[in-house]
Amino acid sequence: MAVTPTIFALATAPGRSAVAVVRVSGPGTRAALEALAGTGLRPRRATLRTLRRPEDGQILDKALTLWFPGPASYTGEDSAELHLHGGRAVIEGVMEALAERGLRPAEPGEFTRRAFESGKLDLSQAEAVADLVDAETRAQRRQALGQLDGDLARRHAAWRSTLIEVLAVLEAAVDFPDEDLPETVADEAEPGIAHVIAGLEAALADGERGERVRDGYRIALIGAPNAGKSSLLNRLAERDAAIVTDTPGTTRDVIEVILDLAGYRVVVADTAGLRASADAIEIEGVRRSVAQARAADLRLLVIDGAGPVERWRALEDHVRSGDLCLINKADLPPGPSSIAARDWAAGHGIVSLPVATTTGQGLDALGAAIAERVVAALSGAEFPAATRARHRRDLTEARDHLARAVSALGARGDVELAAEDVRLAARCLARVGGRIDPEDVLDRVFARFCIGK
Repeated sequence: MAVTPTIFALATAPGRSAVAVVRVSGPGTRAALEALAGTGLRPRRATLRTLRRPEDGQILDKALTLWFPGPASYTGEDSAELHLHGGRAVIEGVMEALAERGLRPAEPGEFTRRAFESGKLDLSQAEAVADLVDAETRAQRRQALGQLDGDLARRHAAWRSTLIEVLAVLEAAVDFPDEDLPETVADEAEPGIAHVIAGLEAALADGERGERVRDGYRIALIGAPNAGKSSLLNRLAERDAAIVTDTPGTTRDVIEVILDLAGYRVVVADTAGLRASADAIEIEGVRRSVAQARAADLRLLVIDGAGPVERWRALEDHVRSGDLCLINKADLPPGPSSIAARDWAAGHGIVSLPVATTTGQGLDALGAAIAERVVAALSGAEFPAATRARHRRDLTEARDHLARAVSALGARGDVELAAEDVRLAARCLARVGGRIDPEDVLDRVFARFCIGK
């Protein structure tokens, strides 16, 4: 049987810092720790120790040393943490000494993968660790902490438990037809199946809320060239994210900035001005702009209020009811475009707002309007049942299996086929927690982690 290697990694960000933490995990942890820090370490007690190279006794650092005997550790194995001074030479010296003891550098996500494999976390909780490390907003932090605490796992486990009870009823009808069982034993399964289907339908109707909290609410700025999109982007970002000139077609590619609005991650994309062009680069920019507009959660149509009406009329097909129409240059006397745009927006379920990107007029009202839409789209009374596309695919497959089970019971009274579909649905729910995930799925999940986690 292969011996599990002992691994180590820098758990804090690389670079100069006051403190750096090196983590160690595996069966050789204690021997390596005693070789560097000496004997007598007490479990889960921070102790200041002088770290030395075992080969020549050279002092490497004075560090807080923590020893976590397994299985009462993050990974479930013998583990340790060395809290070092954060200089590059100190970190490199300690890591070289660990490597000389036969330990190897950890791969991305290997500590959390070991926690998963030892049963400390299920796969959805392991994914939450990565989400928590990447969290940039309050909403992302709350969602990741809830998932790490098991909110998602408990919800799916409750559905799976119901299906196991249903399966017991159906298999009794299949395996013991001669026993003194009620003739309607299969009918007893239908309420449980219906309950889980209702829960799955509600979860799927919740859409991609959990994924969008993680990835961000997407907003596309669209409009004719020189309408003021790039100036607006710079105002929202509070920095010069996009080049602004009087030359039409300056923006030729999509430029994105990340905002934190009402505690949610928002991705605002400035796009190339939409117009007919013979320039190959500008044509590609326009194509990307249209794709961004279609994929966005919200479109902000920026109109030059002092420009001609025909410059923006051709863009009407790119916005939808609920989008925002921003009439720029509100600091100038209203022209025909301002009046026409306001009337057009009112007739299409689109809110129009006057703004002036040069003075900042109307930007507070715009920020409030965007925040209202973001909160409405991403907030919810319940924890989302899916925070990744992987979860949503498994829930969809489970629902489809249960729909087939209902059909088999109702139309043909085929208990055996219904039982098989209920069994497959339960497997789909177990797959979210990683209980039956194939190795390649696990490899893909943990490959996205950072080193040291």
